Amino acid sequence: MNSRIQNLYSFMERQSLDVLLVTMPKHVYYLTGFYTDPHERFLGLVLVKGQDPFLLVPSLDLEKAQQTSSVSTIHAHTDTQNPYAVLKSYLPSSITSFGVEKSHLTVAGFEALSSHVEAKVWADIEQPLREMRVIKTPEEIVIMKKAIRIVEDVLRAGVEKVRVGVTEMDIVAELEYQMRRLGSQGPSFGTLVLAGEKSGQPHGEPSNSVIKEGELLLLDLGVFADGYASDITRTFAVGELNAKNKEMYDVVLQANLRGIEAVRPDVTFASIDYAARKSIVDRGYGDYFITRLGHGLGLEIHEYPSVHGENQDKTREGMLFTIEPGVYVPGHGGVRIEDDVIVTADGVEVLTSFPKELTIIGV
Repeated sequence: MNSRIQNLYSFMERQSLDVLLVTMPKHVYYLTGFYTDPHERFLGLVLVKGQDPFLLVPSLDLEKAQQTSSVSTIHAHTDTQNPYAVLKSYLPSSITSFGVEKSHLTVAGFEALSSHVEAKVWADIEQPLREMRVIKTPEEIVIMKKAIRIVEDVLRAGVEKVRVGVTEMDIVAELEYQMRRLGSQGPSFGTLVLAGEKSGQPHGEPSNSVIKEGELLLLDLGVFADGYASDITRTFAVGELNAKNKEMYDVVLQANLRGIEAVRPDVTFASIDYAARKSIVDRGYGDYFITRLGHGLGLEIHEYPSVHGENQDKTREGMLFTIEPGVYVPGHGGVRIEDDVIVTADGVEVLTSFPKELTIIGV
């Protein structure tokens, strides 16, 4: 039994849980090495007090689970069976307390489960899973560095295709083609290519808008590699920029550097956000930095921690998150510069290496 699953058994003992059910596919992968997207079908890793864990998977995933899962006991259900009835058949007859992922299990799923399992206590199991995931192991860091290396290669290839007259969607298509060609599992979120005024929308929607000379061009992209996500943003100049856009770029670049400098063990996430935000406020652009500074990164593109001014949780060695200050001026445009960083024993390591100085492309 691996240490991650053993940690969950220890949590069960502390919380006096009879059964623990993991249903989020990413967590099943994290705990067993087996990944599938079950779509509407039931998937679960089941821990029963005093027994070995088992997987319950859709029958079409049985062979893959047998080949990749570290959990040796695997049961399957067919499309014509009620998976909750199948699950009940493998559980003790009397259950008092049941642990579930409350943030993942839907109301419909809970109603179906509780109609077959009459537990008196339903406990949330998010805390031990989050606590394990927030500290990246050396093996996870190697995988994430691979995902970052791939996305930076993708970004280099995509930038070469930028020309005045091509559309935002032309560049999206090129970037996502390169993601597959260069060895990733695909994008970790919807790729953003935003030109001109649209760069001032933090989560704008790429379209067939034509890229023009003299504009800002914001590219925000990431990939999954071996189940782990990368995330990077760079903003470019398509030809020569006016003075205001150059100033905005420098404001964001300095905030990015100040945020990174503030990262070290045992400081609050609020203090990191403050260091970057103060840099922007002091330059007169505080009203245009409307987002948090960053977010955790790992199995998911957005996970704990959230790097914002109210988060008084403290950093620990092995935490990995983004630093992505931005200035977004409605009707004009915006700049975002995003890096992926990890807290080390004595400071910070910046995992992204793509150049950050203002670069002219496309002309």
